[in-house]
Amino acid sequence: MDNKEKFFEHIEKGYTMKGDYITMGAAMLEGETMTNAFVKVPLKTLNRHGLIAGATGTGKTKTLQVLAENLSDKGIPVLLMDLKGDLSGIAQPSPGHAKIDERHEKIGLPFEAKGFPVEILSLSEQNGVRLRATVSEFGPVLLSRILDLSVTQEGIVAVVFKYCDDNKLPLLDLKDFKKVLQYATGEGKEEFQSEYGRISTSSTGTILRKIIELEQQGADLFFGEKSFDVDDLVRIDENGRGYVNIIRLTDIQDKPKLFSTFMLSLLAEIYSTFPEQGDTERPELVLFIDEAHLIFDNASKALLDQIESIVKLIRSKGIGLYFVTQNPTDVPDDVLAQLGLKVQHALRAFTAKDRKAIKLTAQNYPISDFYDTAEILTSLGTGEALISALDEKGRPTPLAATMMRAPMSRMDILSDSEIKDVLDASKLIKKYNEEIDRESAYEILNEKIEKAEKEAEKEKETKQPSRRSTSTRRSTRMNPVVKVLTSATFIRGVLGVLKKVIR
Repeated sequence: MDNKEKFFEHIEKGYTMKGDYITMGAAMLEGETMTNAFVKVPLKTLNRHGLIAGATGTGKTKTLQVLAENLSDKGIPVLLMDLKGDLSGIAQPSPGHAKIDERHEKIGLPFEAKGFPVEILSLSEQNGVRLRATVSEFGPVLLSRILDLSVTQEGIVAVVFKYCDDNKLPLLDLKDFKKVLQYATGEGKEEFQSEYGRISTSSTGTILRKIIELEQQGADLFFGEKSFDVDDLVRIDENGRGYVNIIRLTDIQDKPKLFSTFMLSLLAEIYSTFPEQGDTERPELVLFIDEAHLIFDNASKALLDQIESIVKLIRSKGIGLYFVTQNPTDVPDDVLAQLGLKVQHALRAFTAKDRKAIKLTAQNYPISDFYDTAEILTSLGTGEALISALDEKGRPTPLAATMMRAPMSRMDILSDSEIKDVLDASKLIKKYNEEIDRESAYEILNEKIEKAEKEAEKEKETKQPSRRSTSTRRSTRMNPVVKVLTSATFIRGVLGVLKKVIR
């Protein structure tokens, strides 16, 4: 048996699946595609999270598209973060191409063009289903994490939430939260101090400045009503296919704090809402986070700890998280260690630092008798990737350099008219795109302050004596000469002198 036959048998044995799976492509050896040596990922382990990495132009987005399409076809809903604006084409079938046919002939897999059910979502003023959450739903812990507050400042945020709960003040948007903070060190200072202890003005000032910074990145559009119900992410269409929910984020690449705020809120809401799944045969929902470095680059230690905890725990809810980025080092080691599927496209070795990063990346993969991992990472072509997955028993599958299959949908963006058609067909637009500004903490406290000011003014008027007597007493008090002339000592002295003169 020659080396190629051994390799084919090695791949075929390592990727034999009893349950349902997704075929990623065919394994390659010495630059040649091994037809029918299929590289598969079992649905059962897709909630073990994953990584899609590689240099610009190597095919990361197409890999994401292939996974999303096949999950949808299996009836599993997907959520995609579209930061580059090139994922909307998944709604339309591929126009096909001779090179696609040639690729699939090498793989041994027939090519089928089709579009998929799509829902377009938006965090900003872009067209789409609006995503919002109230400050109350976000909670004091997550709000403190995203604002990167000190322990003392976190305590103040917790007190503000407690005060609002005790006094039935809804915290819906950021202006509500700012108003309560201002009230705590202003008109309501005595009320707060008697019930919850003294609150430092300097600390509330710092918190307010950080909230303003968050607002400048567009968070005022995110916080408010109507809150998005995460159950709407797991819809199935009439043909039994899962919806591909695409969040348009092309206008927030320079707003990493808003992106982190949204991601942390979404993951926390999904974790708290979805029931425990245990070890199921398929995931409930799969999330792909493109340009994942935007979450981690400017994140505080506290925020990273929070993300790491959620990544560890959310798997039991049947949720798979997939980070898409240029280099595995963009993802913190503690998060990277939780990822079961790794799809590594080519890396470029232009500098000594690049070569060092490639050696470190190669160490993340199982040892192979057929590949020099560090070498093959720099020699992969576009649409080729090194894959390491978990089999149905949670064991690493054989390492395979893979000729990736082509997406079934369009590998390009939708036109404006096509996007309009998707939005017109949406059942969620009417549900979420009406802005609601009901009475909340801001309005209630303003009314309370106004009422207190009126009562104070009224009390002042009832206690105020007549203007004449008041002015007389005031002038007497204010003039020291009058004070002396009307004093008892002075009068007695003058009377004494007069008596002597009369005598």
